[in-house]
Amino acid sequence: MATSDKKWYVLQTYSGHENKVKTSIEKLIIQKKLEEIVAQVKIPTMDVAEMKNGKKKITKKKLMPGYVLVEMVMDDDIRFLLTSLPSVSTFVGSKDGPQPLELEEIKNIFADVENIESEVTPTRPRFFYKVGETLKIVDGPFANFTGVVDEIFPDKGRLRVKVEIFGRSTPVELDYLQVKSEN
Repeated sequence: MATSDKKWYVLQTYSGHENKVKTSIEKLIIQKKLEEIVAQVKIPTMDVAEMKNGKKKITKKKLMPGYVLVEMVMDDDIRFLLTSLPSVSTFVGSKDGPQPLELEEIKNIFADVENIESEVTPTRPRFFYKVGETLKIVDGPFANFTGVVDEIFPDKGRLRVKVEIFGRSTPVELDYLQVKSEN
């Protein structure tokens, strides 16, 4: 069977069970010798920087929570096997059955994953702010102060916030991870 016969399908899972489903599919492939039918199972993730206990920590965030991507040759037997696994809901598609991902969709998903996982690309901040937004500072010497976003430096992952100190507005440059939205 040629690799070109295989297409990417999206399998819907119970939320938070993506890794369990991926492991179950991989075990099933080995047990039933389905290597010719199922090529790959992926959970697209990206690295996200977060602030925990005053330290910057990199965590993996699922790009598509509740979904697992499977590269395979679709037929009724394999469809039944995979949707019968625990924590699996169904394949994404129409009333006519599972629909494979379009080439552009695959490129977008995997280009995101490759760019994010490459060492050259910095980790993406978990939150995005806008000029004029009021934020609470959660880390650093100005912790517990509030301020208004004055300028954003997305390439650095930093922003300038105007903080009211002793009755005067003072600009302070902070990392995205040192602030949180007031909302």
